[in-house]
Amino acid sequence: MKRIFLLLLLVAGCISACKKSNEVVTQVRAQAAVDNKLIDSYLSANGLAALRVDTTDVRYIIDTPGSGTTPITNSTQITVGYDGKLLTTGKVFTQTDNFHPTYVLGQTIRGWQLGIPKIKKNGTITLFVPSRYAYGPYAQPDVGLPANAVLIFDIKVYNITN
Repeated sequence: MKRIFLLLLLVAGCISACKKSNEVVTQVRAQAAVDNKLIDSYLSANGLAALRVDTTDVRYIIDTPGSGTTPITNSTQITVGYDGKLLTTGKVFTQTDNFHPTYVLGQTIRGWQLGIPKIKKNGTITLFVPSRYAYGPYAQPDVGLPANAVLIFDIKVYNITN
């Protein structure tokens, strides 16, 4: 009798876990649709033609391709200048001005990891980053970003080090 009860409890737990997993997937897909519509509307309203990074929904416009042969991978250190703003309001939430920080590309948001390799040293790019390729459902109150924020970054790569 104890074994049957334990088995029923295990089955109920598995069914409950599957339901939660399906809810998360549904929420992510719904937010992806919202993000894509926001980006499409913004691009259309501003007369911009942006390309997609591979099969993702990260969009980019190369302003200056840059030059050089140094490949950019996730272990590459990049020195950049950038402005980041919220797509829906245009509010600038971060900018480097005269300070050019260096990051390991693999330690940045996924949108940067996908977009920055499209340019070379001294190149500039504008990235349109859906929330799931940035901070997702996690608000960033320190910089004034709400949950599921769709972002625009204007980035210049000053140096590349492998």
